[in-house]
Amino acid sequence: MVFRHFGLPERMLMDNGSPWGYDAGNPHTRLTAWLLRLGVQIVHGRPYHPQTQGKDERLHRTLQAELLSHQPISNLHHCQTCFDLWRDSYNFERPHEALQMKPPISRYHPSTVPFPEILPPIYYDTQDIIRKVDDCGKIYFKGRTFRISKAFVYSPVALRPTSPDGTYDVFFCTQKVAQISLREDNQC
Repeated sequence: MVFRHFGLPERMLMDNGSPWGYDAGNPHTRLTAWLLRLGVQIVHGRPYHPQTQGKDERLHRTLQAELLSHQPISNLHHCQTCFDLWRDSYNFERPHEALQMKPPISRYHPSTVPFPEILPPIYYDTQDIIRKVDDCGKIYFKGRTFRISKAFVYSPVALRPTSPDGTYDVFFCTQKVAQISLREDNQC
């Protein structure tokens, strides 16, 4: 596994499609919930705005131009061999304009956060209001039902009051994942 070998990233930029999210209204999946549980911050690109993922799009364009359009791939083993050679050239030899003509390895720093073999427990502050997400992705609070996300089924979330009165930020581990309001008709 990549995380065992390289450690955990501080954050990951996701698009809004599967497996990273469903849409702007449902940005979390079981995969993003697992990453949050590991302490990885999840950031989603602006919906319908592929420029947010410009680095990724540029990588795919370079891969297409330098490898895929010139190299017929005969089988999976051959494909992996070609990709490995291209990756090494791209990361260790090829100069990049955005890096002042240096290769990406010149900016790479390995993570110092090791991958845990067992998921860490979820802790919240004693001032937090804790609710468990049910099997439909909802919580119950002050006699009302609020949809949070099926990504957090059977997990505790923390409610933290905000301003204006009656509005609460909903956190899963350390990341805000929703906001609910007792003042609006946003119950399920």
